[in-house]
Amino acid sequence: MDEKFYHQLMEELKPAKVQLLAVSKTRTPEEIQELYQLGQRDFGENYVQELVDKQTRLPADIRWHFIGHLQSNKVKYIAAYVYMIQSVDSLKLLLEIDKQAKKNNRKIRCLLQVHIAKEETKFGFSEPELKDLLTTLVQSRLSGQGTNVEIAGLMGMASLTDNQDQIRGEFRQLKSLFDQLKTSLPEDPVQALSMGMSSDYQIAIGEGSTMIRIGTALFGERNYKKSQA
Repeated sequence: MDEKFYHQLMEELKPAKVQLLAVSKTRTPEEIQELYQLGQRDFGENYVQELVDKQTRLPADIRWHFIGHLQSNKVKYIAAYVYMIQSVDSLKLLLEIDKQAKKNNRKIRCLLQVHIAKEETKFGFSEPELKDLLTTLVQSRLSGQGTNVEIAGLMGMASLTDNQDQIRGEFRQLKSLFDQLKTSLPEDPVQALSMGMSSDYQIAIGEGSTMIRIGTALFGERNYKKSQA
């Protein structure tokens, strides 16, 4: 773990009021504990089984964010403690989160994942799909439904490219949708715009990100053999 980089990054993020999410997928509990000891509390995981295992072995005040593709039938395994689900990419998933949150007598913060990259492999709502979902959400709020989920903002990943203008444009598109979301759902705590990773977080901050997701730059290259995911 790069302690020097962590401290430099935190100093960089302070004036911009940007939150750091440490992406801890495939990292050992010992590696996570090391960063925890420096004061980091927000960690992001991609795989349900890995999160379930780590949650039982690490401090209870860690705020776990689920950032990977989440199947509806696995929500129940993390609903009791997950702090935020950043990868909500369908109405079906959102309804299941609401159902499982209600069973656990809590509200779960959710980010709607938007597909802004040029690659076809990434998940997320298209812009028209997002607007259709917002219409549905507004109607459900008016009828008192969906009260166990809080739409806290948007998440997106830019294209994997060296073209910084393209990356900047994709982040700018997401920021525009984020501003529309805040207007559409004034009753929800829409404050999080999760965009920017190790390779492009500085561009994301410049385009209005409020949360960056950093893994490799903090922990080093991943060893996927460690993971049981």
